[in-house]
Amino acid sequence: MRLKDKIVLITGAAGAIGSAIADAVREQGGGAVASDFAGRLAGHGGVAHTLDVTAEADWLRAIAAIEQSHGRLDGLVNAAGIIAVGSVEDTDLATWRRVMAVNLDGTFLGCKHAMRLMRRSGGSIVNMSSVSGLVGGHNLAAYNASKGGVRLLTKSVALHGARCEPPVRCNSLHPAFIEGPLVDGLVARVRDPATARERMAAMVPLHRFGTPAEVAALCVYLLSDESAFVTGAELTLDGGLTAQ
Repeated sequence: MRLKDKIVLITGAAGAIGSAIADAVREQGGGAVASDFAGRLAGHGGVAHTLDVTAEADWLRAIAAIEQSHGRLDGLVNAAGIIAVGSVEDTDLATWRRVMAVNLDGTFLGCKHAMRLMRRSGGSIVNMSSVSGLVGGHNLAAYNASKGGVRLLTKSVALHGARCEPPVRCNSLHPAFIEGPLVDGLVARVRDPATARERMAAMVPLHRFGTPAEVAALCVYLLSDESAFVTGAELTLDGGLTAQ
Protein backbone atom coordinates (compact mmCIF):
# COMPACT_ATOMS: atom_id res chain seq x y z
CA MET A 1 0.00 0.00 0.00
CA ARG A 2 2.67 2.47 -1.08
CA LEU A 3 0.05 4.97 -2.29
CA LYS A 4 -2.54 4.42 0.44
CA ASP A 5 -5.33 7.03 0.21
CA LYS A 6 -3.41 9.18 -2.31
CA ILE A 7 -5.60 10.76 -5.00
CA VAL A 8 -3.86 10.58 -8.39
CA LEU A 9 -5.11 12.03 -11.68
CA ILE A 10 -3.91 10.11 -14.76
CA THR A 11 -4.34 11.40 -18.32
CA GLY A 12 -4.24 9.12 -21.34
CA ALA A 13 -5.61 6.35 -19.14
CA ALA A 14 -7.27 4.52 -22.04
CA GLY A 15 -3.83 3.80 -23.50
CA ALA A 16 -1.58 0.87 -22.66
CA ILE A 17 0.74 2.84 -20.37
CA GLY A 18 -1.95 5.04 -18.83
CA SER A 19 -4.20 2.11 -17.98
CA ALA A 20 -1.28 0.20 -16.44
CA ILE A 21 -0.49 3.23 -14.27
CA ALA A 22 -4.12 3.54 -13.15
CA ASP A 23 -4.18 -0.17 -12.24
CA ALA A 24 -0.91 0.14 -10.31
CA VAL A 25 -2.18 3.15 -8.35
CA ARG A 26 -5.27 1.19 -7.32
CA GLU A 27 -3.23 -1.89 -6.42
CA GLN A 28 -1.07 0.26 -4.13
CA GLY A 29 -4.05 1.66 -2.25
CA GLY A 30 -4.48 4.94 -4.10
CA GLY A 31 -7.49 6.53 -5.70
CA ALA A 32 -6.95 6.65 -9.46
CA VAL A 33 -8.84 9.38 -11.30
CA ALA A 34 -8.43 7.89 -14.77
CA SER A 35 -9.15 10.21 -17.69
CA ASP A 36 -8.90 10.39 -21.46
CA PHE A 37 -10.54 12.30 -24.28
CA ALA A 38 -14.05 11.29 -25.32
CA GLY A 39 -13.02 9.52 -28.51
CA ARG A 40 -11.05 6.88 -26.58
CA LEU A 41 -13.43 6.15 -23.71
CA ALA A 42 -15.60 3.57 -25.47
CA GLY A 43 -14.82 0.09 -24.19
CA HIS A 44 -12.55 1.28 -21.38
CA GLY A 45 -14.51 0.58 -18.21
CA GLY A 46 -11.72 1.80 -15.94
CA VAL A 47 -11.72 5.29 -17.45
CA ALA A 48 -14.67 7.28 -16.19
CA HIS A 49 -13.56 10.88 -16.72
CA THR A 50 -13.49 12.82 -19.99
CA LEU A 51 -10.46 15.09 -20.31
CA ASP A 52 -9.05 16.54 -23.52
CA VAL A 53 -5.59 17.64 -22.37
CA THR A 54 -5.42 20.32 -25.08
CA ALA A 55 -8.55 22.08 -23.73
CA GLU A 56 -7.95 24.39 -20.78
CA ALA A 57 -11.65 24.33 -19.92
CA ASP A 58 -11.46 20.55 -19.46
CA TRP A 59 -8.57 20.90 -17.05
CA LEU A 60 -10.39 23.53 -15.01
CA ARG A 61 -13.47 21.32 -14.85
CA ALA A 62 -11.49 18.21 -13.89
CA ILE A 63 -9.53 19.93 -11.11
CA ALA A 64 -12.73 21.51 -9.76
CA ALA A 65 -14.44 18.10 -9.71
CA ILE A 66 -11.52 16.52 -7.84
CA GLU A 67 -11.53 19.39 -5.36
CA GLN A 68 -15.22 18.96 -4.73
CA SER A 69 -15.12 15.17 -4.37
CA HIS A 70 -11.77 14.71 -2.59
CA GLY A 71 -10.64 18.12 -1.39
CA ARG A 72 -7.07 17.48 -2.48
CA LEU A 73 -4.84 16.06 -5.20
CA ASP A 74 -1.72 14.11 -4.25
CA GLY A 75 -0.43 13.09 -7.65
CA LEU A 76 -0.68 13.81 -11.36
CA VAL A 77 0.60 11.62 -14.19
CA ASN A 78 0.63 13.37 -17.57
CA ALA A 79 0.58 10.22 -19.68
CA ALA A 80 -1.45 11.46 -22.67
CA GLY A 81 0.63 11.64 -25.82
CA ILE A 82 0.74 11.06 -29.56
CA ILE A 83 3.51 10.38 -32.06
CA ALA A 84 3.96 11.53 -35.65
CA VAL A 85 6.62 10.10 -37.93
CA GLY A 86 8.23 12.60 -40.27
CA SER A 87 11.39 14.59 -40.88
CA VAL A 88 11.47 18.38 -40.58
CA GLU A 89 10.72 18.55 -44.33
CA ASP A 90 7.98 15.92 -44.31
CA THR A 91 6.06 17.26 -41.29
CA ASP A 92 3.28 19.70 -42.15
CA LEU A 93 2.42 22.56 -39.81
CA ALA A 94 -0.92 21.08 -38.78
CA THR A 95 0.75 17.85 -37.65
CA TRP A 96 3.46 19.79 -35.82
CA ARG A 97 0.86 21.84 -33.96
CA ARG A 98 -1.23 18.80 -33.06
CA VAL A 99 1.76 16.93 -31.59
CA MET A 100 2.79 20.03 -29.63
CA ALA A 101 -0.78 20.59 -28.43
CA VAL A 102 -1.17 17.10 -26.97
CA ASN A 103 2.35 16.35 -25.78
CA LEU A 104 3.60 19.73 -24.60
CA ASP A 105 0.60 22.04 -24.19
CA GLY A 106 -1.33 19.25 -22.46
CA THR A 107 1.49 18.66 -20.00
CA PHE A 108 1.84 22.40 -19.35
CA LEU A 109 -1.89 22.79 -18.68
CA GLY A 110 -1.88 19.80 -16.36
CA CYS A 111 1.03 21.09 -14.29
CA LYS A 112 -0.40 24.61 -14.22
CA HIS A 113 -3.90 23.79 -13.06
CA ALA A 114 -3.11 20.83 -10.83
CA MET A 115 -0.56 22.90 -8.93
CA ARG A 116 -3.25 25.06 -7.30
CA LEU A 117 -4.78 22.02 -5.62
CA MET A 118 -1.59 20.02 -5.05
CA ARG A 119 0.25 22.77 -3.22
CA ARG A 120 -2.25 22.55 -0.35
CA SER A 121 -0.88 19.25 0.91
CA GLY A 122 2.13 18.64 -1.35
CA GLY A 123 2.43 15.93 -3.93
CA SER A 124 4.16 14.54 -6.99
CA ILE A 125 3.82 15.18 -10.72
CA VAL A 126 5.11 12.64 -13.22
CA ASN A 127 5.46 13.85 -16.81
CA MET A 128 5.73 11.20 -19.51
CA SER A 129 8.52 12.17 -21.87
CA SER A 130 10.53 9.66 -23.92
CA VAL A 131 14.06 8.72 -24.86
CA SER A 132 13.13 10.83 -27.88
CA GLY A 133 13.17 13.76 -25.49
CA LEU A 134 16.86 13.03 -24.85
CA VAL A 135 18.15 11.95 -28.26
CA GLY A 136 17.05 12.88 -31.76
CA GLY A 137 15.73 10.88 -34.67
CA HIS A 138 15.83 11.97 -38.30
CA ASN A 139 12.13 11.16 -38.78
CA LEU A 140 10.69 12.34 -35.45
CA ALA A 141 10.98 16.11 -35.73
CA ALA A 142 7.71 17.03 -33.99
CA TYR A 143 7.86 14.22 -31.45
CA ASN A 144 11.49 15.01 -30.52
CA ALA A 145 10.68 18.68 -30.04
CA SER A 146 7.58 18.02 -27.94
CA LYS A 147 9.21 15.47 -25.66
CA GLY A 148 12.35 17.58 -25.28
CA GLY A 149 10.05 20.41 -24.23
CA VAL A 150 8.42 18.17 -21.63
CA ARG A 151 11.87 17.40 -20.20
CA LEU A 152 12.78 21.04 -19.53
CA LEU A 153 9.26 22.08 -18.55
CA THR A 154 9.49 19.40 -15.87
CA LYS A 155 12.63 20.96 -14.42
CA SER A 156 11.01 24.40 -14.29
CA VAL A 157 7.92 22.99 -12.57
CA ALA A 158 10.15 21.11 -10.11
CA LEU A 159 12.02 24.26 -9.12
CA HIS A 160 8.74 26.14 -8.70
CA GLY A 161 7.21 23.30 -6.71
CA ALA A 162 10.25 23.13 -4.43
CA ARG A 163 9.39 26.64 -3.24
CA CYS A 164 5.97 25.51 -2.07
CA GLU A 165 5.37 24.45 1.52
CA PRO A 166 4.77 21.56 1.52
CA PRO A 167 6.65 20.97 -1.74
CA VAL A 168 5.23 19.66 -5.00
CA ARG A 169 7.76 17.43 -6.75
CA CYS A 170 7.96 16.98 -10.52
CA ASN A 171 9.96 14.44 -12.52
CA SER A 172 10.02 13.18 -16.10
CA LEU A 173 10.02 9.58 -17.32
CA HIS A 174 11.82 8.65 -20.53
CA PRO A 175 10.81 5.21 -21.81
CA ALA A 176 12.18 3.66 -24.97
CA PHE A 177 10.19 1.10 -26.98
CA ILE A 178 7.26 -0.08 -24.86
CA GLU A 179 4.98 -2.91 -25.94
CA GLY A 180 1.62 -1.58 -27.06
CA PRO A 181 -0.23 0.30 -29.80
CA LEU A 182 2.46 2.94 -30.27
CA VAL A 183 5.16 0.44 -31.21
CA ASP A 184 2.63 -1.60 -33.20
CA GLY A 185 1.73 1.53 -35.17
CA LEU A 186 5.36 2.32 -35.92
CA VAL A 187 6.23 -1.14 -37.27
CA ALA A 188 2.98 -1.35 -39.22
CA ARG A 189 4.27 1.41 -41.50
CA VAL A 190 7.01 -0.77 -42.99
CA ARG A 191 6.83 -3.67 -45.41
CA ASP A 192 8.10 -6.27 -42.94
CA PRO A 193 6.83 -5.49 -39.41
CA ALA A 194 8.38 -8.61 -37.86
CA THR A 195 11.85 -7.68 -39.09
CA ALA A 196 11.33 -4.10 -37.95
CA ARG A 197 10.49 -5.29 -34.44
CA GLU A 198 13.62 -7.43 -34.38
CA ARG A 199 15.78 -4.49 -35.47
CA MET A 200 14.24 -2.20 -32.85
CA ALA A 201 14.80 -4.77 -30.11
CA ALA A 202 18.39 -5.26 -31.28
CA MET A 203 19.03 -1.53 -30.69
CA VAL A 204 18.34 -2.07 -26.98
CA PRO A 205 21.23 -3.54 -24.94
CA LEU A 206 18.75 -5.73 -23.01
CA HIS A 207 17.45 -6.99 -26.39
CA ARG A 208 13.75 -6.52 -25.71
CA PHE A 209 10.99 -3.96 -25.46
CA GLY A 210 9.77 -2.63 -22.14
CA THR A 211 6.30 -3.26 -20.77
CA PRO A 212 3.58 -0.87 -19.57
CA ALA A 213 3.78 -2.54 -16.15
CA GLU A 214 7.45 -1.57 -15.86
CA VAL A 215 6.60 2.06 -16.63
CA ALA A 216 3.79 1.92 -14.08
CA ALA A 217 6.13 0.55 -11.39
CA LEU A 218 8.47 3.50 -11.83
CA CYS A 219 5.50 5.86 -11.68
CA VAL A 220 4.43 4.32 -8.38
CA TYR A 221 7.88 5.00 -6.97
CA LEU A 222 7.79 8.65 -8.07
CA LEU A 223 4.27 9.13 -6.72
CA SER A 224 5.11 7.53 -3.38
CA ASP A 225 6.84 8.98 -0.33
CA GLU A 226 9.82 6.74 -1.09
CA SER A 227 10.96 9.33 -3.64
CA ALA A 228 10.50 12.34 -1.34
CA PHE A 229 14.00 13.67 -2.21
CA VAL A 230 13.62 13.16 -5.96
CA THR A 231 12.55 16.17 -8.02
CA GLY A 232 13.60 17.70 -11.31
CA ALA A 233 15.03 14.35 -12.35
CA GLU A 234 14.81 12.58 -15.70
CA LEU A 235 14.48 8.82 -15.28
CA THR A 236 15.20 6.63 -18.27
CA LEU A 237 13.49 3.30 -18.76
CA ASP A 238 15.20 2.18 -21.93
CA GLY A 239 17.06 -1.09 -21.42
CA GLY A 240 20.36 0.79 -21.71
CA LEU A 241 19.57 2.45 -25.06
CA THR A 242 20.82 5.92 -24.09
CA ALA A 243 23.88 4.52 -22.31
CA GLN A 244 25.49 3.69 -25.65
